[in-house]
Amino acid sequence: MDTQRLRGAAKKALEPASLWWFFQLNAGLFATAAGVHFFKTPNHFAIGGTTGISIVLASLFPQGNVGGFLFLINTVLVALGLLFLGPRRMGSTIYSSYALSFFVSVCEAVYPMRAPFTNDTLLELCFAVLLPAVGSALVFNLGASTGGTDILAMILSQHTSLEIGRALLVSDIAIVAAGGFCFGIRTFLYCMLGLFARTFMVDGMIESINLRKQVTIVTAKPEEVKRFILEQLDRSATVHNAYGAFTHREVEVLTTVLTRRQTVLLRNFIRKTDP
Repeated sequence: MDTQRLRGAAKKALEPASLWWFFQLNAGLFATAAGVHFFKTPNHFAIGGTTGISIVLASLFPQGNVGGFLFLINTVLVALGLLFLGPRRMGSTIYSSYALSFFVSVCEAVYPMRAPFTNDTLLELCFAVLLPAVGSALVFNLGASTGGTDILAMILSQHTSLEIGRALLVSDIAIVAAGGFCFGIRTFLYCMLGLFARTFMVDGMIESINLRKQVTIVTAKPEEVKRFILEQLDRSATVHNAYGAFTHREVEVLTTVLTRRQTVLLRNFIRKTDP
């Protein structure tokens, strides 16, 4: 029975949908790691989370690096997660925690950053927020997490009645304050700006990824349009019987929900079929 279960799990892992999920997860983690190494670390942007703690520790203990401290902190948090939540609840969070540390370490080894790319701190902050926001949005949209303080949030949500969002915001502000103490008030203000920008940007990115368009079609050739939606776009539609307020002529109105790419394909088809 265990052998059959393992074979079934291996077969499922190699399915295109599973491979695509795994690719998106790693792409999101790598984007986050790139933002940490190339923009956060050289500018001392300790914008909350385990990466912020690691940046502060790497400055206090120069013999270490951000990737190494991130690995140690995530190991402690994973151990706490396994203790309080169990392996089933942790799921992909264990992989994400170590993969993020690994990607940061790879970036440090391949392209060490001795100084920021530019002297424009605000421009650097934009990318320090943008890359991790895109990465986090990809990961969160898959139902996974980047580990780190997300593990603490999972523990608190299960074992306490604390308001998790507020607790994590307080912890992030404390990390930013520690960064400000180490690097000065100017860096502190930039980090606070980045902290609030990240919150709004991640939400916006997730909404953008999941955006769908509701399309309403009034056409003289409904059968051809329905066939295109069903067979070419592999979607469905709702058909309404309606009539024109001016002509009083009965027509069929089609309503469907599509991705942005499918919307363009449908629009081009209708322009040719029923201009």
